[in-house]
Amino acid sequence: MKVLMINGSPDPKGCIAEAFAIAAEEFSAAGVECEVVQVGNKDIRGCIACMRCRELGRCVFDNDLVNECAPKLAEADGLVIGSPVYYGNPNGTVLSFMQRLLYSSATDLRMKVGASVVSCRRGGNSATFEALNQFFGISGMPTVPSTYWNDVHGFTGEDVHADAEGEQTIRNLARNMTFMMRAIADGRDAYGIPERNKVIFTNFVR
Repeated sequence: MKVLMINGSPDPKGCIAEAFAIAAEEFSAAGVECEVVQVGNKDIRGCIACMRCRELGRCVFDNDLVNECAPKLAEADGLVIGSPVYYGNPNGTVLSFMQRLLYSSATDLRMKVGASVVSCRRGGNSATFEALNQFFGISGMPTVPSTYWNDVHGFTGEDVHADAEGEQTIRNLARNMTFMMRAIADGRDAYGIPERNKVIFTNFVR
């Protein structure tokens, strides 16, 4: 099992990094490989809807981490996206990164499992959590639950360890994610991936 973790924080030693480290402890204990890709401090532009990726099989902008990360996503059984709260929303950089990565990648994401992790000092966490989770349903990815919304509170990375419930939530998230990845792998071997119909689009199709 492999998990790809996308850190959308500009601070590589911040709250999201600490939350990811907690999750990584649980993954490692279960024999799950995980890789963290730091994107929050990179210069990543947004999608311009040029549709060239449909011809090229990759994003037309080839000077940042998007195309480099696509094969990592293809190999992964699970995806974790992390972001701090910016005005009640995810960091704009991670949104640009994820929009381009998922849209331009030719990878079939169905039944890869997804989870979001959010950090905040005080508020805005639930709205940010909801925004990140939108990437999963449209991609056919089951979303991993925990014992609370997947957020940790703090202003610095060290603060995360003072949030005992937040740390517990992240540990339970990693354990649930491990179980789901294994269960889906067993189901794929036994029954295959569900057949997908995707030929009907609402309106404006020429």
